[in-house]
Amino acid sequence: MLLTEHKEQFESRDQPKLSGRPTPEEYVMIRDFVIYPQLVKMVQKSMDDMGFSHVALKGVILRCLEHIMFNISDDFFKHKKELKNRNIKVVEEETNDDILYYRFYCRGYEERFGIVREALRTEIRLKLTNYTNALGQQFKSNKG
Repeated sequence: MLLTEHKEQFESRDQPKLSGRPTPEEYVMIRDFVIYPQLVKMVQKSMDDMGFSHVALKGVILRCLEHIMFNISDDFFKHKKELKNRNIKVVEEETNDDILYYRFYCRGYEERFGIVREALRTEIRLKLTNYTNALGQQFKSNKG
């Protein structure tokens, strides 16, 4: 019988030990880590706005938004856990002229980067489209 910590160590014994700069996959994870909170804010604002509207299908739309919010939150939690397992920390620094600046620490390596708001909006739209498409696929599979 193994304790949880020992099981994780046992399973990771054959994986190469990473150090220094992040891999290309980890750069994408860092970018996504920055996108998720913005995505949560956007969906929450939509839910708040829908609460004050007088739309015939208000209940259906709110439930769909709640489902999307749950999926986003779940993915964000998994994402944070994976970054922690890889010893990567991301910190927001400042906002200047439509650029959001962040700093990340990755296994002793430190780097600062910025994301233009327009690029952030584009990534948010793409992710939101993926979440709504996944919801649509779930509806189709439950229908049949």
